[in-house]
Amino acid sequence: MEKLNFFQKIGFGLKKTRDNINKKLNLLFGKKIDEAFFDELEELLITSDIGMKMSEEISSKLRKIAGENAITDPARIREELINIISEQITPETSEKTARIVLVIGVNGAGKTTTIGKLAARFKAEGKRIILAAADTFRAAAVEQLEIWAKRADVEIVTRPEGSDPASVVYDAIDIFKARHADVLIIDTAGRLHNKKNLMDELAKIRRIIADKTGNSDTETLLVLDATTGQNAVSQARLFNEACDVDGIILTKLDGTAKGGIIIPISAELKIPVKYIGVGEQIDDLTPFDARAFTEALFDTDSDEQ
Repeated sequence: MEKLNFFQKIGFGLKKTRDNINKKLNLLFGKKIDEAFFDELEELLITSDIGMKMSEEISSKLRKIAGENAITDPARIREELINIISEQITPETSEKTARIVLVIGVNGAGKTTTIGKLAARFKAEGKRIILAAADTFRAAAVEQLEIWAKRADVEIVTRPEGSDPASVVYDAIDIFKARHADVLIIDTAGRLHNKKNLMDELAKIRRIIADKTGNSDTETLLVLDATTGQNAVSQARLFNEACDVDGIILTKLDGTAKGGIIIPISAELKIPVKYIGVGEQIDDLTPFDARAFTEALFDTDSDEQ
């Protein structure tokens, strides 16, 4: 049932991306499947924000499979394309939720909203959640997180604007332990204009977590805005260099035709996509499934509904 719900949600959330791809793909499949076909397919993938390198790899693999198996049926070609793309995406190997989750991302990517939705999702699973508002240099971030904490009905730890982010984390861990909570979600500042400051700040936070918890069961999740297209790949690369990202949350998929950006982000950087945001509602953050995502991306039936 979870996968069905996922497929239905991303089918709606990916409408702009799917329409953009399938309109061109359907025209392409009306042509003869030859070398010119694969050249045009590669160009289509590039213009769908899958990226040049990844598009070349996908097209090359599809050309090889079609040639070795003498495939000329467009439906078979589409199915093989789905297989190749879903296999390119780095899978999430753990179904377990970490006890301490650091959430990073640039302003405007939807980081605070995503934390609220994560909190609501974990609470619905029966977990006790604590939020830590450690993005203390931006007053709006704390205020927004407080609003989401109320919506999700979870406890939040805040300190005055300008406080040391690490001190917020220090206090939040004490409260987390005292409440015997299941998950502590930490909102951190993500300022890419100075990577050294970002690294230093996150290193300090990680030291505190290690000192107070033994550094067990902690993960760093990066929130990226799908509407930024190829810029999201650059952000992911820079953040990963700064702090070793464990997983990605891609937001605003419902508002863009650039949903294909998931593929190069995950495949090139070898970072699993853990969740995707496909709407504004509190339950519109869903675990990512590579196969279901790819099937929804190339689902022609949805276009007819």
